[in-house]
Amino acid sequence: MKTLQKPGGYAALYLAIAYLIGLILFIVVLDYPGITDPAQKVALLVEKPMVIFATNLFMYVLFGVSLVVLSLALDDRLKAGAPALMQVATALGIIWAGSLIASGMVSNAGIDPTIALYATDPTQAALSWQGVETVATGLGNGNGEILGGLFTLLVSLAALRAGRLPRGLNILGLLIGVMGILTINPGLTDLTGVFGLSQMVWFVWLGLVLLRGRWERQDEDQEDITEYSETIHKRRFPVARA
Repeated sequence: MKTLQKPGGYAALYLAIAYLIGLILFIVVLDYPGITDPAQKVALLVEKPMVIFATNLFMYVLFGVSLVVLSLALDDRLKAGAPALMQVATALGIIWAGSLIASGMVSNAGIDPTIALYATDPTQAALSWQGVETVATGLGNGNGEILGGLFTLLVSLAALRAGRLPRGLNILGLLIGVMGILTINPGLTDLTGVFGLSQMVWFVWLGLVLLRGRWERQDEDQEDITEYSETIHKRRFPVARA
């Protein structure tokens, strides 16, 4: 279990940093959410292709890779206390990671062809980029954070059962998980931003816990005490033979 804890901690911290960098790039640098006209979007793409490429790389591709590491680290840490929950949570975490990686790669793969098309037919380039965006947004959970919400919720439930993460962190994770699941409702998509900001805090807290390893050592000590107590009990009260 120890081998993946520090990599998992660094991965969790990267996920929080990626969220922050992505928010700055998308909202401050590009003002992408404020652009609704496809022609303006493709014009921005032609003007700042490397910024958009880097945003997709950090927020989706590398985010997904780090999420795989974190999912496996949490599985190592929690599966002994909640094996069934962690099997489902780990599978969802890897599926979520795969969808994010695919989203970023689809979007980046569409940049150069769209720019080349823009030189001869801006209108067609705008339609082409709109199609790329639709696929990338669907893969990136743009229509609801159902995968991220379920992953956070199940990990938090498993951690509560296993007792290997701070209780406050688990309660926060439960609230964030439920919020993420609710964003699948078209009327509650505005909660996606709140989900992202809240999960940033969860990732930082989780990363620090995994890096410090304090809770892990406490649990191992408790397991040693339990095992020692059971051994003494067996010696004092041996099972009668038939």
